[in-house]
Amino acid sequence: MAVSSTMLPLGTPAPDFALPEVTDDATVSLDGLSDAPVLVVVFLSRHCPYVKHLEARLATVATDLQQQGAAFVGICANDAEAYPDDAPAMLAEQKRTVGLPFPYLHDASQAVARAYGAACTPDFFVFDRDRRLAYRGQFDASRPGQGEPSGQDLVAAVQAVLAGEQPPADQRPSIGCSIKWRHDTPA
Repeated sequence: MAVSSTMLPLGTPAPDFALPEVTDDATVSLDGLSDAPVLVVVFLSRHCPYVKHLEARLATVATDLQQQGAAFVGICANDAEAYPDDAPAMLAEQKRTVGLPFPYLHDASQAVARAYGAACTPDFFVFDRDRRLAYRGQFDASRPGQGEPSGQDLVAAVQAVLAGEQPPADQRPSIGCSIKWRHDTPA
């Protein structure tokens, strides 16, 4: 069942994180990404049809925006025991196969996803130089079986922040698969 992102209030500071990269277990932290003028945090998964719909285009968009100065990080917080396709080894395979050009992290405790208010995959958060939330919402208006993904909403937001401007005020929630919460994780 599709769910929408929670639309965290604009201006919210980026919650801290230090999580393992799925390909080599190296720890990646918010502090380690502090030099970029824009940080895009995207919650992803491997099994979700909404992610599958846009992951190839996301790889291209991320490459282009990284060349313009943005930093990207992907995070999967799904319960890997209940959803083995979202276990770190499978996420590493997804990263290689799709060519995701950014760190892809595993949030086993799900604490980071909760801190961000992540609700679905994909779920996008764009932070400015001061790591204040400037955009949260959809990649674009396409959905599985309904149009080809362009990334136009995310691109417009990131380019606005890179230019020192506010992203468009019309920010629409992302729609995707719900994050698969562990039953033993406090709400």
